[in-house]
Amino acid sequence: MRALKIAATGMSAQQLRVEVISNNLANMNTTGYNAHRAEFSDLHYQQQTRAGTINATDGTRLPTGVQLGLGVRPSAVTVNLAQGALSETGGDLDLAIEGGGYFEVLLPSGQSAFTRDGSFKRSAEGVIVTSDGFPVAPEVVVPPDASSVAINASGEVYAYFAGQVDARLMGQISLAGFSNPKGLEAMGSNLFLETAASGPANSATPGEDSLGTLRQGYLEDSSVDAVREVTELIEAQRGYEMNAKVISAADQMMGATSQVR
Repeated sequence: MRALKIAATGMSAQQLRVEVISNNLANMNTTGYNAHRAEFSDLHYQQQTRAGTINATDGTRLPTGVQLGLGVRPSAVTVNLAQGALSETGGDLDLAIEGGGYFEVLLPSGQSAFTRDGSFKRSAEGVIVTSDGFPVAPEVVVPPDASSVAINASGEVYAYFAGQVDARLMGQISLAGFSNPKGLEAMGSNLFLETAASGPANSATPGEDSLGTLRQGYLEDSSVDAVREVTELIEAQRGYEMNAKVISAADQMMGATSQVR
């Protein structure tokens, strides 16, 4: 009774879909989060009669065969790289990326990580860091006595000091681009790691090499569409229920067979 195992793969697939949707909804207020989508592929087919087989009676070839599918399997969980809406915060170190690209930060291990979460802070030494304390690369230091900070669309960081009219250039914030951003590995805390699938990071000044520009005083909202996610949740629930009914029907058929006298 193949139907039992086939329906079981269908239930597992819909369960995975629900898990992906639940993660999207849980992160609908996460800064810079992009919605994910589960994708599936059909499993191997059993070829009981191959198409094109010669009919032994008259030598003609069969136009179609008998192929029995064995269910479904997860093939990928991809990310939708849509730009989220920009919300004004007014923070000096709140940066949103208008367009493509990622901020590069340095992990304690020395490895680079990448993020679209631009809610930066200043450490005790004046280094611009993430909310988890990871410094932005290349490192930019703003002196503690700076009265305010201005960051232009190209990523140049200027500091204003009391008693001085002109701002002082403190450093440059760059962005990193990838040939396949969907190949980045999510590690949590709004951070991603470079992989062989994503390709190497190409760092450049914001606004160059197809990278986006920066907007100070704004943060990028999550790109999750709550209405769409709830609709897909209902579809996944109905798909799970139908596969469960197939298992119930197959069980009844097996019960009827075992009761034949």
